[in-house]
Amino acid sequence: MRPSLTDALTRKLRANTALDDEDLAAIERLPFTAAELPAAAVIANEGDRPSRCCLLVEGYLYRAKMTEDGKRQILSLHVPGDIPDLQSLHLHVMDHALIALCSSTVGFVPHKALHEITRARPAIAAALWRETLVDSAMFRDWIVNVSRRPAARRMAHLLAEVARRLEAVGHSKDDTYYLPLTQTDLADALGLTSIHVNRVLQVLRKDGVLELKGHVLRFGDAARLEAIGDFDPMYLHQDSQS
Repeated sequence: MRPSLTDALTRKLRANTALDDEDLAAIERLPFTAAELPAAAVIANEGDRPSRCCLLVEGYLYRAKMTEDGKRQILSLHVPGDIPDLQSLHLHVMDHALIALCSSTVGFVPHKALHEITRARPAIAAALWRETLVDSAMFRDWIVNVSRRPAARRMAHLLAEVARRLEAVGHSKDDTYYLPLTQTDLADALGLTSIHVNRVLQVLRKDGVLELKGHVLRFGDAARLEAIGDFDPMYLHQDSQS
């Protein structure tokens, strides 16, 4: 039993699925193998056939694809409690890469163990299925963000989303967040150039809605940032009724 590995995961799952004590104990008994990953560590590459899934415990992971000319598109960011490669249980070939954004702690669990627990515990199967559906909902909103919102709205929307997700797993304090994204990372997530990212951040700083120093993000006015980003958290489905 390693509660430090499963705390954020069970917190997420219990928020929207009725898991009983036996369900929680079964999750804690999963044979996770803890690993410390350095920044830029590749967990899986496009074309790989993984035999295990990766639970993020501390830090950040991201999904990405590369174009033929070497350009990177960041497809999603992942916070503690996420299992970004859960789809590999049924889609056996990775169609993207999964990479550590910064030094991160993860727990690897064999596919066999996840198949067994989902067969034995229907509530856990439902909770994990729900996680994949929420993941798809976030993909849809990311598409809208990158393709239809102007630069400042894109940035505000992304930062507001990450903040809401960190709050949901208890990784925030007084509107302050650890966010180790470089301007290049932000550019690759938002479909902008690094120069454009710098300009947008300067505007948001001058407007007093955020401050980003080093890897610490602090909101001066979270509600206003969400308004700038046209951010509606409904797609995150964090409300138990959504």
